[in-house]
Amino acid sequence: MTETTKGPAASVAPGSWTEVLSVFLRLGLTSFGGPVAHLGYFREEFVGKRRWLDDRAYADLVALCQFLPGPASSQVGIAIGLSRAGYAGALAAWTGFTLPSAIALVIFAYGLDALGGAGGSGWLHGLKVAAVAVVAQALLGMMRSLAPDRERATVAAAAAALVLALPSAWAQVAVIVLGGIAGIFFLHPPPPTDHVSLPLNVSRRTGVVMLVIFFVLLTGLPLIAAGTSVQSVKLIDAFYRAGSLVFGGGHVVMPLLQEAVVPPGWVGKEAFLAGYGAVQAVPGPLFTFAAYLGAVMKPEPNGVAGAALCLAAIFVPSFLLVVGALPFWESLRRRSAAQAGLAGVNAAVVGLLLAALYDPVWTSGITSPGDFALAVGAFLLLFMWKMSPWLVVVLCAIGGAVIAAL
Repeated sequence: MTETTKGPAASVAPGSWTEVLSVFLRLGLTSFGGPVAHLGYFREEFVGKRRWLDDRAYADLVALCQFLPGPASSQVGIAIGLSRAGYAGALAAWTGFTLPSAIALVIFAYGLDALGGAGGSGWLHGLKVAAVAVVAQALLGMMRSLAPDRERATVAAAAAALVLALPSAWAQVAVIVLGGIAGIFFLHPPPPTDHVSLPLNVSRRTGVVMLVIFFVLLTGLPLIAAGTSVQSVKLIDAFYRAGSLVFGGGHVVMPLLQEAVVPPGWVGKEAFLAGYGAVQAVPGPLFTFAAYLGAVMKPEPNGVAGAALCLAAIFVPSFLLVVGALPFWESLRRRSAAQAGLAGVNAAVVGLLLAALYDPVWTSGITSPGDFALAVGAFLLLFMWKMSPWLVVVLCAIGGAVIAAL
């Protein structure tokens, strides 16, 4: 029997998937500024303007998606689409919000060679400098919210040291697991606030099936990839794992993907960082960076086929987790051990981003005093002047070209 959740927004009449696609396509074309800004755009659109949800239901939906690994803003969009038009609505919401930036990044990937190659152009080096400022600002914001006390700051510092000492994808997974264990034993987050039931219809049986599929893929894909030479399987494994383990914000996907694609030689470090700078200049979720990486892959599949494969693989965990967690959210959110474990995991991923700020972002982007000055200026514009990231990226590209010409 289907278990139905009820809430104040449940009385809103259901819509069609085409309506959901139309609304999210517009958001996908205009939502600049990163995950926090996306959640603000969603609230304005779906709580203030369309009244698909009320404030309390939206806040609880955001809390659920921040609890789960994966891109929170995309997961909130998937859940809103699900509540409005069922599973077709969830797919329509993801498609509309994701495709504009994914298409833009694939075009950028195809244009790299024509525009001077990933490492031979001053303006492309400016994109790597922009990445330094963007990651530094993201790190500072995450430290304030996810590692604000000495206990969590210590977890973050230890995680950064461990990842830098043992650079590998498995070390990153171990750091996340150890952070959760440390959280359970040493951290004591405040109890959850009052909430309302979410206006979504998902049975517990469906939730269990989705969670089982999620964990079977997470544990089974690495074994299959290790036993085959098929590049498509290896890509699916790498990007599915990255989409499954990103806690704390979209920027954390960068170190996970860097470790997955650069050491094996699938993507060069220069091309990786140039693309990460470029993704800041497009609207929509940061996870569309996967489409760029799939397009610039050296081994096949690459190009459009590689972009589609990597993009799908990195977002599949979000669908499975959102649908899987919904029936159990109300009981899960009351468990202090779950909240403490999540606090430890979030502190650990701050450490992952700290390590990535040093290597590869800083070591590749800052190679001269001019680069350092440009990065400081970009950080000032982002942090103090609150300038839009896409504009800062454009200015850094221009600055990189000027520095190269001097």
